[in-house]
Parts: sequence; structure tokens; C-alpha cells
Amino acid sequence: MRALRTALAVPDVVRVVLVVRPEDEQLVAAAVAPHLGEREVLLVHGGATRHASELAALAALEQDLLSGDVDVVALHDAARPLARPELFTRALEAAEAQGGAVPAVELPALVRRDGGPVADLTGDARTVGVQTPQAFRGHDLLAAYRWADASGVEATDTAGCVSAWAAATGTDLAVVAVPSSPANLKVTYAEDVPAAVALLDARTPGLTGW
Repeated sequence: MRALRTALAVPDVVRVVLVVRPEDEQLVAAAVAPHLGEREVLLVHGGATRHASELAALAALEQDLLSGDVDVVALHDAARPLARPELFTRALEAAEAQGGAVPAVELPALVRRDGGPVADLTGDARTVGVQTPQAFRGHDLLAAYRWADASGVEATDTAGCVSAWAAATGTDLAVVAVPSSPANLKVTYAEDVPAAVALLDARTPGLTGW
């Protein structure tokens, strides 16, 4: 609900699609309804992979994308409940100008791409972590996923799919990085929950629970 409320708070957002497992639809619908007010959220059944779930969401938005009612799309992991509306806005504005945008944060650890000894790294080596929300021009995003579906291509994230499509079709599209923060953590393990609660409490002292 925190991720959803953040998305609804972003200026100029006209459609929100929430992708869920079929067996969770009624539970999610009941949880979402009290928080919507006058807003509407479309629940869509996801697939077995992230790529398949994103394809299902785009199918639900297809008419809006073709008509131009939706010109830029942001895709976000609900497991990142600490993303702020400002991060969505940065990604959307960069995508509108450049074609695509991903939040990125520099990581403290250095790794080698070729698997060699870390000691061989030069001092200017940098590693960044890519987060969500990732944003893209709507017509390019739809074209990329149509191409991927027809070509049997499945990427690990949205930027991977769009970049593969752009390279294969010779499309001039840049996926740029927008600054983010390690505080935009992904709740993956049980121990991540207390960390997320602590970060939320730091924003709003006295906050208890979620």
C-alpha cells in the first residue's frame, strides 16, 4: 500500500495498474480498496516471470498507449515501498526527454566483470545498482515488448528489454540513469523489514509498524 500510495501521489499520473498473482487478487483488492478514495487502480494477473508480468500490464494499457492518453510509463517493484514521489518524477521526466530512465546508486563494493582477482581492479572502477521505478516512453515500451514477445526474448528487467529492442532494431533511444539512494531498499528477506520500518520512522518520528 505504501508503494501504491506513492504512485498515486505522483503528479499527472492518470493510470495505475497493479499486477498480482491470480490467487491473491481478492486479498489485494480488499487491501487496496480503503485507500483509493476517488482514484481507480486496475488489477491485472501477472505471469511466471517479471517479464511476463510487465507484458500483462502493458496489454492492459495498450489502448491508452496507442491513443496517446498515456505517453510515459513507470514500472515499479512494490517490494520497494520507500521510493519517494520525487524519484518517480525524476525518472518520468528523464524518460520523456531521453526515451528511458532507471534509478541508480553507486555501490561501495567493487567487482570484476571477468571474474578475475579484485586486487587487479584500477582505482577508477565503479559499480552501480539499478533500482525501480524505471520509466520509458510509452510507444517505445510497447514496441519493445511486442518485439520481445515475437522474438522470444525475455530480459531480467524493463531496461534490459528496451535496450535489447533498441539494439536489434537500430532505434535511437537512450536509457539514462537518474540519482537514487540506498534508502530505496528492496524488501527481499525478513531482516529487511525492520530496516524499512526504521527508515520510515526516521522520516515520520513516532510511526509504529507499517
